[in-house]
Amino acid sequence: MSAEEQEGVRETITKLLAGGLETRTEPFPENDKQFAEILTELREVPAENIERKLVIAGFVDHPFGEDQYRCTECMYYLVHRKWCDLPELALPVEPEWWCRLWRI
Repeated sequence: MSAEEQEGVRETITKLLAGGLETRTEPFPENDKQFAEILTELREVPAENIERKLVIAGFVDHPFGEDQYRCTECMYYLVHRKWCDLPELALPVEPEWWCRLWRI
């Protein structure tokens, strides 16, 4: 995906989240089995269905939880690309966003 395409997708995601898209922030996966179940569900979603990916992953456009977790602290976040490198997501994201697949 080119830088221009990434920016277009990021803008689409921004609009969806700002528009009140309801996503599944709960339950947060407490173990590898629960994490894998979410990944399995994401693998069934066509790559172009960004909205469905956002819903399943539980994206929000702000820090989340008591500790205010953000994409920028997640092990899958690529800082210089502003990109989620989790293969099942592979989306451009903002550093202040969060999803329930967040890992450190």
